[in-house]
Amino acid sequence: MSPPSRRLQTKPVITCLKTFLISYSLIFWFTGVILLAVGVWGKVSLKAYFSLLSEESTNAPYVLIGTGATIVIFGLFGCFATCRGSPWMLKLYAMFLILVFLAELVAGVSGFIFRHEINAKLGVAYKNAVKFYNSTDTSSSAVDTIQRTLHCCGVTNYTNWNETEYFKANGIPTSCCKDNTKCSPETLKDLEKAEAEVYTMGCFTLVTSGMEANLGIIAGISFGIAFFQLIGVFLSCCLSRYITNNQYEMV
Repeated sequence: MSPPSRRLQTKPVITCLKTFLISYSLIFWFTGVILLAVGVWGKVSLKAYFSLLSEESTNAPYVLIGTGATIVIFGLFGCFATCRGSPWMLKLYAMFLILVFLAELVAGVSGFIFRHEINAKLGVAYKNAVKFYNSTDTSSSAVDTIQRTLHCCGVTNYTNWNETEYFKANGIPTSCCKDNTKCSPETLKDLEKAEAEVYTMGCFTLVTSGMEANLGIIAGISFGIAFFQLIGVFLSCCLSRYITNNQYEMV
């Protein structure tokens, strides 16, 4: 047992560490809420982009949502472990922070390295979606959403629709129209007449640049949160060691 004087001197240090760690855990909890929000935002706002890609890509928002929810839970656990002053709980908390650090670091690096590959796949998927557009399936709905949202039409420009089977039967999709009340079926089947009534800019550049910008935001958030974990690991290990070495007991 440590001398009483030494334990009295150690108590303010432990109290200080506890204060910092609780503050950190609350911030850590808040970053989980941010990840949850980003995941939900990605699922809702980027649904059209993800639906053009494979099922694995569609799961990306769910990964963020799951990660955010896990961080929220362990953030609360960190506050509880700190208040209890339990060395094994603090060590468990530190181990979790290390795992989160490694996972987010890998995710951020992968997203940054493969962003061009993801954009290339998205571009190919969008070209195929336009080529086989039928106005009813999921990819066709994604094309309509993108054209309405980004105010664009076709891949490189609105004349790309002339090369599709859909155009031969129905003309340019109404999702390209600036004003639906002015887009008659006859107008949409004539490229010259349609030029004044539809968006003429293609969607390919807008889609890929928009996707890359969003991936950059997500990667940046992942990097920032990942390195933030190291502070928690340091505080948790220090507090656990002080409590263990000095045989400090919570009153």
